Order: sequence, then structure tokens, then C-alpha cells
Amino acid sequence: MNSPDYPTLYQVNTRVRLRQLSDQLNRPTTLDDILDTELDEWVNLGFNWIYLLGVWETGILGQNVSRTHPGWRREYEELLSDLQEDDICGSCFAITRYRVSELLGGNEALLRLKKRLQQRGLKLMVDFVPNHTAIDSPWVEEHPDYYIEATVDDLKREQLNYVQIPLAGENRVFAHGRDPYFPGWPDTLQLNYNNPAVPKAMLAELLQIAQLCDGVRCDMAMLILPEVFLQTWGMTTELFWPEAIEKVRNQHPYFVFMAEVYWDMEWTLQQQGFDFTYDKRLYDRLRDRQADPVLKHFWAEINYQSKLTRFLENHDEPRAAATFPPGVHQAAAILTYLCPGLRFFHEGQLQGFPKKISVHLQRGPQQLTDPTLASFYNRLLACLRLPVFHHGTWQMLEFQPASEDNFTCHNFIAFSWYGENKWLLIVVNYSPDSAQGYLQIPFEDLQNKTYKLQDLMNSADYERQGNKLLSSGLYLDLPAWGYHVFDVK
Repeated sequence: MNSPDYPTLYQVNTRVRLRQLSDQLNRPTTLDDILDTELDEWVNLGFNWIYLLGVWETGILGQNVSRTHPGWRREYEELLSDLQEDDICGSCFAITRYRVSELLGGNEALLRLKKRLQQRGLKLMVDFVPNHTAIDSPWVEEHPDYYIEATVDDLKREQLNYVQIPLAGENRVFAHGRDPYFPGWPDTLQLNYNNPAVPKAMLAELLQIAQLCDGVRCDMAMLILPEVFLQTWGMTTELFWPEAIEKVRNQHPYFVFMAEVYWDMEWTLQQQGFDFTYDKRLYDRLRDRQADPVLKHFWAEINYQSKLTRFLENHDEPRAAATFPPGVHQAAAILTYLCPGLRFFHEGQLQGFPKKISVHLQRGPQQLTDPTLASFYNRLLACLRLPVFHHGTWQMLEFQPASEDNFTCHNFIAFSWYGENKWLLIVVNYSPDSAQGYLQIPFEDLQNKTYKLQDLMNSADYERQGNKLLSSGLYLDLPAWGYHVFDVK
């Protein structure tokens, strides 16, 4: 079968996973110690992509910042009551070199894992951080001109955004990596894209990375757009992404780029060549628990929506089980993962773990599986294994009121998938109240046929006459946060 138009991705916190294996085996472990049975389980769950978070080298200075930062340390102590210094390994986004950490087995171990994934039809994604490097990257000494320098006055005025570093016998001030709305990341230094050597150097890094994997998640990809860089640093730059993506694809035609992006800049990055862009707006609207903004979100053009990365949690967001109450969680997941786009699942999400693990840590707490959520996600992933969700045609559907004075149908969100010898109807009442209405079925070939509607997520099972469906629609009465995933036969 062809590569899916709408793939499913599973994010693994690599350093935490290998620490778990080390504890089990009572010895240091590398990527080679991830068992084939675990890879087979990823296949059985229906994933197409495995995204390994945190494979690159990080440094001692970054680790020291992670260990001494008061706010971050409070977060670790709240998560781990038995916190040890060794648990704090440093942020996986404070990268010194794009070489797989020797603690994980180096580049060679990643290539061996990639081969094992490929044998199972799985593709491998890793991180690329275009905006900054670790504070102790070798580039700081080798190419200090790659970074944004400042003055002692800048440091005095904005202590959170600048740092003094001794270089060649003198103290020089450099900017921390940051976005325009928050203080700098103190374990990083900001790359200067106003220097033409920087985009060339970062392209060279990308080309090296592309030899090790099948795709990259580009961290905060919008920060190096000329308009954002100008806003943040007052410097003009050239476009980076279109040329970089083209040159990587000249050597690796099927290489995939996924952008972490915010501030309504998703379409901009799609136009510059990204295959997928984060859909934070859908997440925010689902979290706010209002049906109308979610419904309108799905009105966007399919060419745009098909390139959105849909998620309920990831390493940056809080756990879905801690954010969405029971019932709301399931309804939000149906809408998130049964619409077009790339479906992004986070390690621990399928078990309903409530505690988020900091990217500065290599150990997480013991967490109990929520049996209700685990059962729900098992059924949802079984649905997602149907080819129609990856290759079919998606269409939004409309509702009519159940009566003249009942407008609860406005709380329904519904769409269909058609193709691959399947016809599916997805309906969600995204509200805290019951809702009634007539779902309008826009297919003319229903006439003079009887249809069976079997819910793939629940036990509901109905028979309906095609003529009735055409004339008045499918009547539905759903409780608060109720949903159906009908297989129509």
C-alpha cells in the first residue's frame, strides 16, 4: 500500500525509555537494547512514524543550568519526590552537536534501529533545532560570529536574555535563544541568521541528519522566519526553509519536515515546504470546551488541514489526562485523531498518565494506567488502522434542529470518511449538555436501501432506511460529550 496521506506518529522520550530499560536490566543500555517486541508492538498499534525525542549530544554546561535553575528545579522536585542529581541530564533541546549521544550508542546505534524500524514499515523522526545551540556548543569557540553578540549594558538591562562567556582571554556577551514573547532559554545561545554563514552551516547539519532518519521535527520553526527574526532581534535575514528543504529533498526525495509552529503561521510554513505543521489552535479550542470554535476550525480548506499535526499532548503540553476531564478527553480525542492530518500520540498518553516529564530529566515517576482511557485508546487505534482514515475522502457534515425550539444541534460536530470500501460517520456532541438533531447525509445513492450503522467505539447498532436518511436525515440524541463512530453498511 502507498504511504498514508494521514499518518500516525508515536513520540518516545528516548532518554527516559533507556533509563527504564537500564533499571530493568541493571546495566547501561543503548538504542540497541530496545527489543524487537517493542517495535512489533508499535506496528500492532498502527503507528507509521516513531519520533525519538532527545537523541543528540548535550553538554555539561547545559546540564549545570538545568540542575541549578530554581524554577526548573521546583518542577523536578514536584514530579520526583526522590529526585537525584543524576536524574537531571539537561534539556534535549540544548544541543552541542548533531551526533547521537554516545550514551545512547552513537550514530551507529541509531542507524541500526532505523533499519529495524524500516523492516517493519516504520519511519524514524528526530529533532532539528534551527534557532539556537547549547551554551557549550563547539561553535561558540570555533565560530563565535555564528551567534548574536551584545554589550555589558544589554546584559545589565536584560539579565535573563544575555550571558557573559570567557573567550580567548576576554569576556564577551551573547544572547540566549528565545522567542519575542518570553525570556531567553538560559542553557542556549541564539544563532545569528543575519550572518550568511549560519544558514549554510545549519543546512550542512540538516543534510547530515537526513542520512540518519526519515524526517525531522523542527523545533520552534517560525523563529527563523525573516519577519519573526526582525521582530525579535531587529535584524534582516533571508528565507531559510524553502532552500533548505529543497536541498535536503534533492538528496532524500521522501524526507519529511514537521514544524513546531504557533501564532497562526502554519500556512506560511506549509507554503515554504513543510509537510506538516503543529495545530495548536485546535488543541486550544478543544481545551476551552466550546463547540463553535472547534467546528469553524474544521471549515478550513482540505489542502491546509491535511498538513496539520493533530495532538492532545506532547513533551511541551501538559498531559491530556490532567487537562481534559473524563468524557471531555474522549470526545476531544475523537475529533483530534479522526480528522485529516498527521495524528501525533505521546508516550504515556495511551495509558492515561497524568504527570508530564520535563525535557531536562531522564527519569519519570511511576504512574498507574487508567483502565478506562487505556481501553478507549485501544479502540481508537483499532479504528485508525482502517485504511479509509489514511487514504479516504473526508467531508464535513451539517445538522438540522430536532424541533423549532431546540438548537442543541449546534453543539454537534460531524464528518464522514469515504473510500477503501468503507463509509464512516463520526459525530461528537462537544458540550456539557445533551444534544439532539438530524444529521444531513449528502449521498444520493441511499435510495431504496437499508443501512446498518455499527458504532466502532461503543455498542450502539442501528438499522435505518436510506429513503428516510435522504428525506429527513439521521436523528441523533447524544449525552454530554457523547460520540459515535459509525461504520455504515
